Amino acid sequence: MKIKKLKLLFIALSIATASFTSQAQVNNKINVVATFSVLGDMTKNIGGNRINLTTLVGPNGDAHVYQPTPADAQAVAEADLLIINGVGFEGWIERLIQASNYQKQVIVATNGVNLIDMKEEDHHDEEHGEHEDDKHEEHHDDEHDKHEEDSHAGHHHGDTDPHAWHSLANGKIYVKNIANGLMAVDPSSQNIYKNNLKYYTNQINALESRIRKHVASTPKDKRKVVTPHDAFGYLSSTYGIEFFAPVGFSTESEASAKDVATLIRQIKKNNISAVFIENVSDNRLINQIARETGANVGGVLYSDALAKNGQASTYLGMVKHNISTLSSTLK
Repeated sequence: MKIKKLKLLFIALSIATASFTSQAQVNNKINVVATFSVLGDMTKNIGGNRINLTTLVGPNGDAHVYQPTPADAQAVAEADLLIINGVGFEGWIERLIQASNYQKQVIVATNGVNLIDMKEEDHHDEEHGEHEDDKHEEHHDDEHDKHEEDSHAGHHHGDTDPHAWHSLANGKIYVKNIANGLMAVDPSSQNIYKNNLKYYTNQINALESRIRKHVASTPKDKRKVVTPHDAFGYLSSTYGIEFFAPVGFSTESEASAKDVATLIRQIKKNNISAVFIENVSDNRLINQIARETGANVGGVLYSDALAKNGQASTYLGMVKHNISTLSSTLK
C-alpha cells in the first residue's frame, strides 16, 4: 500500500514538474534583479513582460543603509542579470554577490555618466561666492578655519555623488545601459527592448522639456533650498537649483554641530526661505533647523527611493513631483 502511494506521489510530482517546465518554456522570461526602486521602475519599462523582476530595496527604502536578506541572496543567485547603480551607492552589493555566488552579467547603470565629485561640488559653491562672504565674517586669524568649514560642510563621507538619476539626461544613459544588458542576455527579444527603450526615452525627452520651462519660471534668486542629505547635486547642476545639506552623499552620515552651525549661517546669509524633508531620511534635524531659522518646511522630496503609491511611485513621476514641489514652494 505504501509503495502504491509513493508511486502515485512520484507520478504526481513528475506531472507537476513537467507542467512547470512546459510553462517556463512558453514564458521563457529572464530573471532580473535591480538593487533599488528607481532602477526597478526603469527596468520594468524596458523589460516589460519579457522579464521576471525582483527589486531588492523597495519604495521608501534607503539603499545606503539596507541590510540584504537570505531571500535577496537567493534572488541574486537565480538571476540572469543584475542591475546596480554603482559609485558606492549600494555599499553592500559586493558582499551580496559573493554570498550568492553570482557569476553572470552585472550592469552598472551609471556607466557613461559624467559623475560629480566632492571637488566639483566645492568649486560650484565658490562660484556662488559663499567662501568670500564667510571670510569677512570673523577675524583674519579665523579665516582659514572658516574657509575649510564651509568647503566641507555637507560634503564629507564619500568623494563621488551616486545620485545621478536626478538628471533626466543621466536617466537616458541609465535606461540605455539597462536595455543593452537585457539584449545581451536575451538577444532573441532585442527588438522588444529597443522599441521599449525608444518609447521610454521619448517620454523622458518630453518631460525634460516641460521641466526646463517649469524651472525657468522660478526666479533665479529664489532657487536655493535645504535638504537633509546631499542627494540632489545632479538636479542642481542640470536645472540651476542650489542645494544645501547638513550631511554628505550618504544618509549614514551624521551632521556635526559645526556642520549645522555652518548651514544655519548659510540659510540666513542666502535668505533661504524653505527647507525640504526626504522620504528616506530622519527629518528631525531639518525640522530643528527650520525652527531656528524661521524657514518653512516646503514639503517632501523623493531622493533615494520612489514612493509606494501616488505620482512619485515611478521614476518619471518622482522627477515631476520633485520639480513641482520645489517650484511651487520657491515661487
